[in-house]
Amino acid sequence: MSDPDPAEPGDDGGRWRGERILFVTGTLAEPALRRTLAPLGERHGFAWEIVVPGVQVAALMHTKLLLNRLGPLLDALGGRFDRAVLPGLGDADPAALAERFGLPFVRGPKDLHDLPAFLGDEDEPPDLSRWDIEIVAEINHAARLPDAEIVATAAALRADGADVIDVGATPGAPTARVAALVRLLHGEGYRVSVDSFDRGEVTASVAAGAELVLSCNGTNRDWAVPLGRDTGAEFVVIPDEPSDLDSLYRTADALGEAGVAHRLDAILEPINFGFAASLDRYSEVRRRRPDAAMLMGVGNLTELTGVDSAGVNALLAGFCQERRIFSVLTTQVIPWAQSSVRELDAARRLMRCAADRGTVPKHLSDALVMLRDPRPRVARPAEIAELAASVTDPNYRVLIDGRDIHLFNRDGRHVGRDPFALFDAAEAAANAVGRPLSASHAFYLGHELAKAATALTLGKGYVQDEALRWGLLTRAEESALERRAAARTVRK
Repeated sequence: MSDPDPAEPGDDGGRWRGERILFVTGTLAEPALRRTLAPLGERHGFAWEIVVPGVQVAALMHTKLLLNRLGPLLDALGGRFDRAVLPGLGDADPAALAERFGLPFVRGPKDLHDLPAFLGDEDEPPDLSRWDIEIVAEINHAARLPDAEIVATAAALRADGADVIDVGATPGAPTARVAALVRLLHGEGYRVSVDSFDRGEVTASVAAGAELVLSCNGTNRDWAVPLGRDTGAEFVVIPDEPSDLDSLYRTADALGEAGVAHRLDAILEPINFGFAASLDRYSEVRRRRPDAAMLMGVGNLTELTGVDSAGVNALLAGFCQERRIFSVLTTQVIPWAQSSVRELDAARRLMRCAADRGTVPKHLSDALVMLRDPRPRVARPAEIAELAASVTDPNYRVLIDGRDIHLFNRDGRHVGRDPFALFDAAEAAANAVGRPLSASHAFYLGHELAKAATALTLGKGYVQDEALRWGLLTRAEESALERRAAARTVRK
């Protein structure tokens, strides 16, 4: 259902200024709501009143109750209201209420703590549309894959944020197929690079449309310089040995003197094999070559460290932003790093936004807060007990208090951490009163209890009928109410 004339969260308060707004809530939430609204009304220039229609818990309000009880309360308050805000967790129909009372009704946030942002008490939304760091995404051992898989993989990488698709060759096994794949992707409109030290593979790939070659050092400089000069291809320059920065500068100078475009890569090494020293090298290269284009290959850390890659990618993106290393090469082969391109895309936007604002990269985007939860919402046990005592219908509610899961309806409340034990208790209570659970209802409860248990395990927030939040990996979930409403519409 749609709310008439809804106010958008994050509004700057202008839409509310000069209005008289009615807030509908329950007895338990009324004091906290009053404390929250006092400074907000003054700050954003609106008048407000609170009405409590004889219900302790706001989530229990429904359309019929409000249609019956709001009229006399509105008459007692007198005057005209510009709109009314309903509790976010209630299931009252704003359209039906608006038709009855001639007043726009909107649904507020589900958590009182989000009311200031809903009413416009929020800083300017962060601009996450800008970024500096180009993402080069490698398809490893590309020659081993069929054409259709190459094209599909490239499309997925581009959709995730990759700017350049790197065709990874197999060291020691040169093949004409590498150049053929470059030609295929270039013909499909992709920007393409080639990762090879073989002269034949590189020469053919550049002729086929590769704009960037990884990599060049003292071992292939003799043919890379004339190739770059004659074709306009750009090369990534690396040292002959990771610790030998002088060799990197010699190769870069040779390319520069020939007018060949190039980027410098000081080689990021794995932890325990020179990681800290390699960060020092990138900083030293930036100090000695302040205007040089630079690239960092991040796979040596994401692929070779047994940890979820999101935090690693964010940290390296932050380092690159500070050191003005404006291209990164990534792979996403190992299971814990298989969303690296998406993570780097989110990270580069976050770091650019933080740099623009001159602040730390915090509270600007939740895309990379994946395992935990940026703002976990849990109810207090006393509030849940009050709600459970007020329930008079057979619909089950599922809430968590940070320690336990609470499952309840009019037939009883069951508390614990084991979803199986909770379900068994609910099933027994339903059977005892002659209302056994249907298969669909049992499935629904199992699904919700599993989500609630996961939220408890990870310290995440849980809201019944909503997807758990996994940052950029969150999958939208249609609520049971929406699904049933859609099914009813189809039947009609």
